[in-house]
Amino acid sequence: MAKPVLLKKAEFNPRLKTYLNLYGAFMMLVMIFTIPFIPLWLIIAPVFINKYFERLECELTTRSLRFKKGFLVQIEKTVPLDKIQDLTFKEGPLLRMLGLSILKVETAGNSGTGVADLSLLGVVDAMEFRQMVFDQRDKVTDNANSGDTSSESMIEILSDIRDSIKSIEQRLAEK
Repeated sequence: MAKPVLLKKAEFNPRLKTYLNLYGAFMMLVMIFTIPFIPLWLIIAPVFINKYFERLECELTTRSLRFKKGFLVQIEKTVPLDKIQDLTFKEGPLLRMLGLSILKVETAGNSGTGVADLSLLGVVDAMEFRQMVFDQRDKVTDNANSGDTSSESMIEILSDIRDSIKSIEQRLAEK
């Protein structure tokens, strides 16, 4: 099987750092007892957020969508394109204000309702990236469903294997 070829490496909007910082401060504000820690958050969080942002990666290959994130705890996830059911595009008020969006990847094996297998936050040109994923997914699933060409090549490979086995059997019989 051929090695997957990188089609697109997603870029992440630097405004994502601002969003993460504001979101963290907002969550601390909502949980009333953490309000005194907001100034500390605003001083320390940018260091961790910058490290997190530097490690964000998302690649679309000919066969899968690969995502890496994390600073202290690193997560890498690979989602085969033929398993992708939907890519949901989401924008909230704060996201819209910063020109960001979330792409939620939902797969066939997803058991939870409304739960995404993968969330891509802050991808530059998210709609274009979404369309590229859909287009490549369609190519992968179309190739898997068109049994004519793949079955012919499979028969050819199996014939070669059969011939090789016969040749080996003949050589063993001669000894």
